[in-house]
Amino acid sequence: MKLLFRFVQPYKLAMWIALFFTVLELAVELYQPVIMATIIDEGIVAGNLNVVYVWGSVLLGSSLIAFAGGIVNSFYAAQVSQGAGYGIRKELFHKVQEFAFHQFQKFPTSSLITRLTNDVTQIQNFIFMGLRIALRAPLFIVGGIIMAYMVNVKLAHILLITVPVLLLITLWLLKKGVILFQRVQQKLDSLNRVIRENLLGIRLVKAFTRESFEEKRFTKVNSSLMGDNKKALRIMELTMPILMLGMNGAIILILWLGHKELGVGAAQAGEIVAVINYATRIMFSFTVFSFLMMNYSRAKASSSRITDVLEEETDEWKQQRRITGEMAGHIEFEQVSFRYKNDYVLKDLSFSIEAGETVGILGETGSGKSSLFQLIPRLYEATAGTIYIDKKNTRSMDVESLRQQIGLVPQEAHLFSGTIQDNIRWGKEDASLEEVMEAAKQAEIHDFIMKLPNGYDTLIGQRGINFSGGQKQRLSIARALVRKPSILLLDDSTSALDARTETSILGTLKKQSCTILLIAQKISSVKEADSILLLHEGKLVAKGTHRNLLKESSYYQKIYSSQSEEKEAGCVG
Repeated sequence: MKLLFRFVQPYKLAMWIALFFTVLELAVELYQPVIMATIIDEGIVAGNLNVVYVWGSVLLGSSLIAFAGGIVNSFYAAQVSQGAGYGIRKELFHKVQEFAFHQFQKFPTSSLITRLTNDVTQIQNFIFMGLRIALRAPLFIVGGIIMAYMVNVKLAHILLITVPVLLLITLWLLKKGVILFQRVQQKLDSLNRVIRENLLGIRLVKAFTRESFEEKRFTKVNSSLMGDNKKALRIMELTMPILMLGMNGAIILILWLGHKELGVGAAQAGEIVAVINYATRIMFSFTVFSFLMMNYSRAKASSSRITDVLEEETDEWKQQRRITGEMAGHIEFEQVSFRYKNDYVLKDLSFSIEAGETVGILGETGSGKSSLFQLIPRLYEATAGTIYIDKKNTRSMDVESLRQQIGLVPQEAHLFSGTIQDNIRWGKEDASLEEVMEAAKQAEIHDFIMKLPNGYDTLIGQRGINFSGGQKQRLSIARALVRKPSILLLDDSTSALDARTETSILGTLKKQSCTILLIAQKISSVKEADSILLLHEGKLVAKGTHRNLLKESSYYQKIYSSQSEEKEAGCVG
């Protein structure tokens, strides 16, 4: 929970104001039973109405002060809790932006969403309740016992014996609750993961009529979450009946002993009422305290999960030499190997690409093509070997300035909510409309956009659901081209295009003054490239032009032959 102090720090003034009014409320509440005792003993029992009027007015006035203090306290407590929540979410989101790709395996998307939403909300609730009533509840318990001793020592003994026992029981239940609520948060991650996967793949679910399977999968994790939540709530809810039983027992003892003391003249009626009043309010404070313990249990579990993210080491943005001026785009791999966990996906790659060249990359699924791409902008770091751009080791380059000169079109086209021009301009924030339109023309998507009712201001649905695969790919290519990159990486980015559109786009791309690397499944997509890299099981098995590889590489000949046969079979069919 140390996490809270850092984010509450900017709101110290509001916090102290809230605490001041908490203490004011507390002081009023502690003194009210004494006023009531005075009204009973010196006013009602003595038959002095003047005392009743005077001290009754004091009691009413103090209640109004406590009421006003509660309103002011709530206002500032909300200011602190909402401000702290804003700060935590902001820093969490910033931290996630710094994560390297491999860290998203440790913190899955569903878990990060839960931490940014539910976990932050738990902490906000705890801060608000902490400033509103958390301090007042324990202080009233302690202060109530002290005031009870000032009123009647013998009756106060009962409270002094009962309260510590109940407090120990509460703390024991709290410890159990923290463990259970940590498990609940983990189950919530699992639930969010299933929901996210289902909603993102809803087309596939419907196409394969897997609705019943998905419902069963959801029901399984939902039932598991419900089970653990019930266990946690049972433990925490058990505290209230125990506290009520203990304090009601104490009140009965106070009434019994008070009756005896009253009979021998050792106590006055007002004193007994005052001590019972303190006992009743202590009981109420204990019930509030038990609620706060449950709140604390959730907040502690959430705080631990948020701290895990914030304390995760990231070295991606460490200060390195910024790239000044435009890169030429020369790329060289020197004995580069890479593995995700245990298995190497790239092994001892060495090759050189001249600036301005167009290079195709071919290989079977799992040969390491996409992994090779991800090493160039340092989305992952090479396990061994060195990558050079313009004869400079990429590890010595500032990541941000390196990536600003690289255009990446991923295998899965991803569009963001907003307009078409917003999505293209996402590649270059300050791009003019003319630059956006020029990039769209190069990506063969301009004519389609102009036919839409709102043109470039057409809104894109979630993840581009209102566009076809080919349209999304062309918008992704336009997004990369608008930044006029020195290096353009196309990861199988024309697979959803028809042959004519693909040929036209590739011809346009070859005219760009940048180095182009193109991953493809079909030889026809890269046959006009300046050279082709052929990968097999993570190794570079051949490099050359289409014509040279057809002569010299048996593996390339095999691929070409199989694709030619497929094409002929398709034509016959």
